[in-house]
Amino acid sequence: MNTADTIYRLVESYQYEKEIKKSIFLAYAIPVASEEQAQEWLQKISVPEATHNCWAYRIGQNYRSDDDGEPSGTAGRPILQVIEKQNFDQLLILVIRWFGGIKLGAGGLIRAYSGTAAECLRQAPRIEYIPQKTASILCSFSDYELLKARMAEYDAQIINEAFGAEVEMKITVPEDAYIALYERVLDITRGQAVIVEC
Repeated sequence: MNTADTIYRLVESYQYEKEIKKSIFLAYAIPVASEEQAQEWLQKISVPEATHNCWAYRIGQNYRSDDDGEPSGTAGRPILQVIEKQNFDQLLILVIRWFGGIKLGAGGLIRAYSGTAAECLRQAPRIEYIPQKTASILCSFSDYELLKARMAEYDAQIINEAFGAEVEMKITVPEDAYIALYERVLDITRGQAVIVEC
């Protein structure tokens, strides 16, 4: 995938249903933050009485798919390709099929699973996904106000502050702005602040 491409995440879970030659295909698109969470969702929403529960997920560099009894490569992999093609991350898609009595053939299955998954994602509410880093900044009281004022320049958010002998700010910052922020913190504090990734 081109690094210039925008990556998306779901705002919330979404479902889409389609009938293809008397078979019902029901797609669920669910935001997930870990492989464990993806497996928990699969346990929760799979329908054992359905003919097939085919799925795929992508979480960063981790991805898996399952054809659940459909011919190899006709369900799980096409669903995963939809996730990749539409540039989604941290996403699970489950497509449940109730067989309607008419065989679709390999090409028909690929089109049915990928088409149902793709339409589900097209309709689902999405936001741009910007990978974040969390860091802790330890600084003196004399540098605190100036540092705090500079956070917005790097789209950094202060998520916690603790005041003791020094000030500790816990922040989140877009990954691509982290190095510039790190250097700015050291510059402002003349190398006195400590900034550590959490």
